[in-house]
Amino acid sequence: MQYWTAEAIFEVACPECGTSVEFYKDDTTRVCSGCGHRFVNPKMDFGCAAYCTFAEQCIGTLPEEFVGARDNLLKDKVAVEMKRFYKADFRRIGSVSRLANHAEKIGKEEGANLALVLCSAYLKDIDSNAAGTGPTAESILKGLGATDEMCRDVCDLIGSLGGPQEFLSREAAVLKDAESLAGLEDTNKLEPVSAEEFEQFASHRLLTAGGRTVARILFARQAPV
Repeated sequence: MQYWTAEAIFEVACPECGTSVEFYKDDTTRVCSGCGHRFVNPKMDFGCAAYCTFAEQCIGTLPEEFVGARDNLLKDKVAVEMKRFYKADFRRIGSVSRLANHAEKIGKEEGANLALVLCSAYLKDIDSNAAGTGPTAESILKGLGATDEMCRDVCDLIGSLGGPQEFLSREAAVLKDAESLAGLEDTNKLEPVSAEEFEQFASHRLLTAGGRTVARILFARQAPV
């Protein structure tokens, strides 16, 4: 501390009540004397919290932005693991990547949890391809440091895809639409889909408004007047 400058000790207004709280530059968190709210040092770099499985033990309850960053990093790590799992099966890797791309676009339109949607998109066929001899979706997620909640949510979403449409969550509906859209692309490669066929598809197969929006952009179709 003998080498600290004047900027090493500073005051921050409590985000809950506005009381001034003194921080040292190496403090991770402080408790407000006014209302008892604990909050993190706004001047400290917590980039490690995005990937460290011990982050909450280190600095307490993570701010929302760090939780989001951690989940976003997780989906990227899951994508890498998916490619490792399928190895030289580039057709399968391409197919899964295309599915995830559609799911991401639809998920953004729908305001869905993109980390959950994309992790599920990358891992949804892992268990069947492993045939009991390889890693499962759950084991891959746990190996990458995913929370128990995320592991459960991904497995539940994947398991729900074969169930009744009326009981699908928003994220599951997004992934179902991504699957349908990828299937329409494959059909269109064999024989171009007519305008009438496309409208039937958009009206009866797609479950979300976001799915219909992305489908019209992809196939350059205008919504009917």
